[in-house]
Amino acid sequence: MAPLMSTIHCDTPPQTSIASKAVTAVQTVKTAMSVPQNELKRWRKTFDTNAQTVIESEKFLNVEQFVNAIAPKSDLTKTGRTQYATLFRVADSTKRGLVSWDDFVIFETILKRPDADYWIAFEYFDVDNSGTITYDEFKNVFKATIAAESIPFDFDCDWVKLYLGKKNGTHVLGYSEFTQMMKGLQGERLRQAFKYLDQDQDGFIRPDQFKRIIMEIAGHKLSDAVIQRLPTLCTLTPGGRITYSEVNAFHNVVREMDMVERIIREATAKSKDGRIDQSDFLNHCAASTRYALFTPMEASIIFHFAGRGSSQQRLALIDFAQLLDPRWNAPTEVGEKAVTGSLTAMSIIHEIAQSAYNFGLGGIAGAIGATIVYPIDLVKTRMQNQRSTVVGQLLYKNSLDCVRKVFHNEGFLGFYRGLGPQLIGVAPEKAIKLTVNDFVRKRAMDPETGRIKLGWELVAGGGAGGCQVIFTNPLEIVKIRLQMQGEAAKLEGAVSKGAVHIVRQLGLVGLYKGASACLLRDIPFSAIYFPTYAHLKKDMFHEGYNGKQLSFFETLASAAIAGMPAAYLTTPADVVKTRLQTEAKTGQTNYKGMIDAFSKIYREEGFKALFKGGPARIIRSSPQFGFTLVAYEYLHKFVPYPFKDEPKAVETAFTSQPEDMARIRARNALRILLDVHGNFGPRSA
Repeated sequence: MAPLMSTIHCDTPPQTSIASKAVTAVQTVKTAMSVPQNELKRWRKTFDTNAQTVIESEKFLNVEQFVNAIAPKSDLTKTGRTQYATLFRVADSTKRGLVSWDDFVIFETILKRPDADYWIAFEYFDVDNSGTITYDEFKNVFKATIAAESIPFDFDCDWVKLYLGKKNGTHVLGYSEFTQMMKGLQGERLRQAFKYLDQDQDGFIRPDQFKRIIMEIAGHKLSDAVIQRLPTLCTLTPGGRITYSEVNAFHNVVREMDMVERIIREATAKSKDGRIDQSDFLNHCAASTRYALFTPMEASIIFHFAGRGSSQQRLALIDFAQLLDPRWNAPTEVGEKAVTGSLTAMSIIHEIAQSAYNFGLGGIAGAIGATIVYPIDLVKTRMQNQRSTVVGQLLYKNSLDCVRKVFHNEGFLGFYRGLGPQLIGVAPEKAIKLTVNDFVRKRAMDPETGRIKLGWELVAGGGAGGCQVIFTNPLEIVKIRLQMQGEAAKLEGAVSKGAVHIVRQLGLVGLYKGASACLLRDIPFSAIYFPTYAHLKKDMFHEGYNGKQLSFFETLASAAIAGMPAAYLTTPADVVKTRLQTEAKTGQTNYKGMIDAFSKIYREEGFKALFKGGPARIIRSSPQFGFTLVAYEYLHKFVPYPFKDEPKAVETAFTSQPEDMARIRARNALRILLDVHGNFGPRSA
């Protein structure tokens, strides 16, 4: 406990009362001691992995090793890793230039605090570890971060005196007071900088002077593209110069960038075409916030920099990336061609390779879905083929009776009659359906918004359903006749024939018997299914909304629900197809074609006969396509296409995977210090 107590001031609350500090010291010891063992083990592993400095058999972290231990692995800002060395001063409680294991435990314990970012900043300014910050401490630490060529800061200004009093040294800052002062510091720096550069006091500064101000206080928050165009802010108003209102408005946009992003993401997600203009932005802001957070000038600035100088246009989320993502770089020529869909020799090869990739995954996914629901499909087929006009008692009273009798007469394996041809056929069937749908949707999709018009969604789905028939029809007719053999063998004592025998018996032309009905079923099925599935994911479960990724059950629910209307509404075509593809028994009606079958079924058995097996078809198709689509999407995640060449999504804190909270707090603490000066880390470390 002794080493822990020797560094405990790192976690002592900034109270002026010695008694209060003593009480809080005890609380900190308890907090450190109450850290779960698994977390202590993780800290120990991190420390031992990075601590390469050994003195008298004890490991220590030097500055570089400390940075490796605490810096986030995938920072979504322009903050350099070397700048994390700034935090070393807080962790090195003994000021010996090394961080021990005990120091590291205390620092990690600090990072567990919900206010760790401001707490670390306070520790940095509290040079004498007194638990308070004096005027001299604030001034000396601040000045140490300002280079000679930087815009000077007046420490005798009224703003500083409001926090520290007119008599320097009389009023010292406690922790809470310090946090509020740091929050308003940039605004005061901005005001002083403008006043300093506006030497003739006419209320204007030059574009290059505006860029100088922003680079000093917020350059680390902006992408290079925005930084290069900072001087163009002068084009928003006549005269070629920039007012304080514009400088302040730009600073407000940068300060509230998280809110800017939230409003943009929500507004573009709700927009019909995936694009918004300034009116849409302000309207959504007014509707989704308690008060109007952004002025018309601020909205104009946002659209000015996102629209590359044109603020009067409708922009997609991707257009705002350069403003929202500090790491954003202009797309290369190759990337621009990919975005606009320009076809080159390489892009054609890429399309073929990606279609082959989708085809393979579609086949695997289809086999998974078909196997899961095949027993339901067998029951559906037998119920649809049962004729109510046959003399004598019906073989099956209902679907449950069919299940019972199949199990009793043919055993468990009877439910999987014809599965072999089905698995052989389901691979190309589902693969071509998924591949064609994806291909058409991709070609018809707006590359900037990721949106596709409903008409093209129907074309993509219907085209996919039509293309699959070339594989579907031969395999389904073989499957159906195999499924019906168990029933025929029981009634007539017939000998079961294999799939090869059925293929030879039918011939090439016979394999496409009922193809017209198959087209009539599969085209509308896919035209209904795929758009419904896409809109359920987007509109019901809000996929992509603020970077949201659907869970397994949300994806399964979307796929299963979409299959219900698609399956039931196409049941009449499925009934006709089944009748056309099944051999008629003695005394049963023969059908000449699709229209003849429709009319005879309606005339002899009534309208309800056209929906025979409808519930079973829903029970089969809904989970089958549910599991098929879930498998297809998860295969894409786990086996990604290796040559993917698509524009990156707007990746920010909204879409990034959650990191260790301690690393996030360390990053935020550094950002608070960088708000003092953009080069805070390198100069002071």
